[in-house]
Amino acid sequence: MATVTGDFNINAEVDVESIEATARKARTQSLVRLLRYTLLKLVALVVTVAIGVYITIFVANMGGEVDNIRMATIRENVALTATADPVFRAMATEERIAYINDRVELEAKRYGLDRPFILRSFEYLRDAMTLNLGYAQQLTSDSGSRMVRNIILERLPSTLVLFGTANLLLFFIALFAGLSLSRRYGSFADKAVLAMAPTSSAPPWFYGIFLILIFAALLGVLPFGGMVGAPPPDNPLDYALSLLQHMILPVSAWLLSAIFLTTYNWRTFFLIYASEDYVEMAKAKGLPDGMIERRYILRPTLPNIITSFALTLITLWTGAIITETVFNWPGIGQLYARAIGAFDTPVIVANVVIYAYLLALTVFLLDFIYALVDPRVRVGGGGPKQ
Repeated sequence: MATVTGDFNINAEVDVESIEATARKARTQSLVRLLRYTLLKLVALVVTVAIGVYITIFVANMGGEVDNIRMATIRENVALTATADPVFRAMATEERIAYINDRVELEAKRYGLDRPFILRSFEYLRDAMTLNLGYAQQLTSDSGSRMVRNIILERLPSTLVLFGTANLLLFFIALFAGLSLSRRYGSFADKAVLAMAPTSSAPPWFYGIFLILIFAALLGVLPFGGMVGAPPPDNPLDYALSLLQHMILPVSAWLLSAIFLTTYNWRTFFLIYASEDYVEMAKAKGLPDGMIERRYILRPTLPNIITSFALTLITLWTGAIITETVFNWPGIGQLYARAIGAFDTPVIVANVVIYAYLLALTVFLLDFIYALVDPRVRVGGGGPKQ
């Protein structure tokens, strides 16, 4: 009997050690798989960003055609400066031409235009990927700085205030309105939103023009545009009130342009999840509607909601070129329009590369966030858990 017991204990110890060894091996394999997936994901994102940034550099320089425009501008500036010099006017024609050509060559070398564009394009790419934004070629900040970083940081708060408010209002209003409509499918409100959804085909600036005509030109109750009144109020409270007053029209235009279609999209999305079998089972159990929505509808849709929210946040960086121009809002969008008009490549590339990095970082983090909020998702596992 003792022998049998001893054999049993030995076998049990062996089984426990085997199970522990298997568990350690599984954890190691999971860690290796996670690290491999993370590394490959980072490499893929960096390569994608590099390709996108290089295409932007190539397009922003018009394949090198901007160099010819800049050379012509340099020659014109050199000629204008030289003609104001009495010594230059006293030169012979050949001496004048040689003098201008020498000055143009010096300026071209200073800007690096003496080298082929294809070589400089890879230098631009290197600087962009390392966030060495450099100096603007044409634009300056309000303080007179030509550093691209200062120019962008000066305009960024204005865009974040306006479009941060507008996009967050749009996101949460549409989300909860869509959830409410999914409970009242076929109601008057549901049909009204469905009927108004095509109005989102018009961009925000289209509604902005009409809002300006009605509330600024005809009624005179709101300002035509700008960020604050002129001159800007010194008192912080008055400044905030002026800012809020100037935000009413652009925020309203933004909401009018997208609220109905976005609400309709969320409503349809929640309707799909509300028809799942597990939701019907919860209803059959007699669970409260609020609990059903939180646990059986909102919780499975968290990855989609988080994705939409994250992409909403990073799109704040780009602003809106035409909307900011219509409302004379001094933000990133208006800066981008000026940079394109002035062929200011460093500012254009800086806007694109920062947005590309934000997008890549968001896509990278979302995979891990999905795994945290949804147990069905396994990072690097090739798909949902079975």
